[in-house]
Amino acid sequence: MSQQPPRPAEPRRTAVTVAVCQIAPQVGDTAGNRRRARVAVEEAAGRGARIVVLPELANTGYVFTDADELLAAAEPLDGDTIRQWEDLAARWDLVIVSGFAELGEDGRAYNAAVLIDATGLRATYRKAHLWNGEKTWGFTPGDAPPPVVDTAHGRIGFMVCYDLEFPEWVRLAALAGAELLCGPVNWPLYPRPEGERPGEIVRIQADASVNRMFVAVADRTGTERGQDWLGGSVIVDADGYPVTPLHLGREAIATATLDLAEARDKAISEHNDVHADRRPALYALPGGKQS
Repeated sequence: MSQQPPRPAEPRRTAVTVAVCQIAPQVGDTAGNRRRARVAVEEAAGRGARIVVLPELANTGYVFTDADELLAAAEPLDGDTIRQWEDLAARWDLVIVSGFAELGEDGRAYNAAVLIDATGLRATYRKAHLWNGEKTWGFTPGDAPPPVVDTAHGRIGFMVCYDLEFPEWVRLAALAGAELLCGPVNWPLYPRPEGERPGEIVRIQADASVNRMFVAVADRTGTERGQDWLGGSVIVDADGYPVTPLHLGREAIATATLDLAEARDKAISEHNDVHADRRPALYALPGGKQS
């Protein structure tokens, strides 16, 4: 896993159009997955997006049968998929954040994500909190904090799916200065009370609100080996409100133009600041353990 140091400062274009691309990758269709991602990125760029987010495991699909199938599908960081995304980022002057099944130099598979800009691969992250079958299919959990990368548009942090449900992990990216947090996800479709917004989206809204930062989540859709997917891609503003419509259960691209500079202001009233008001010394559990 790598994260390059910040590049020399350039004038920031804080108002930027962000796209979340809801596609339907499938296990065993690597070429098709690569095509789906390319078509979505090009369509998003054609709509004016300069930051494009793709789902979790966009290169492979998700529902593996075993570790052998996973290892056969995973790719190194210098493989065809990353090279394609680097070409797209350079051609369209994009920042691309996407989930990726990484074959590490150690021979292990990681549920990873990458951030790529017009200069190439900037940072890689390995999912720290594995979900359900990921623990039996052979994924190795990551052990490094989520990267926060200086880009031409602002500071972008990223992590993968279940990571977003751990407030402590999201707070790490916020305290590192993330103005936009990108989340490639694969959200399984679960029953919910009639009329209720999916719980996954509610939690994303909370992530944004309690940290006063923008969050852009790209979910997948379709059915894969009997698993239905939510298709809950959404972009949320720094107050915690969605700024894109939901396209549950179908392929779609949602875009929003955001002024990322707004996320630098953590004040929520004349006398309150969601970061300055923190009291970490009070958050330790008995025995000195952190909560």
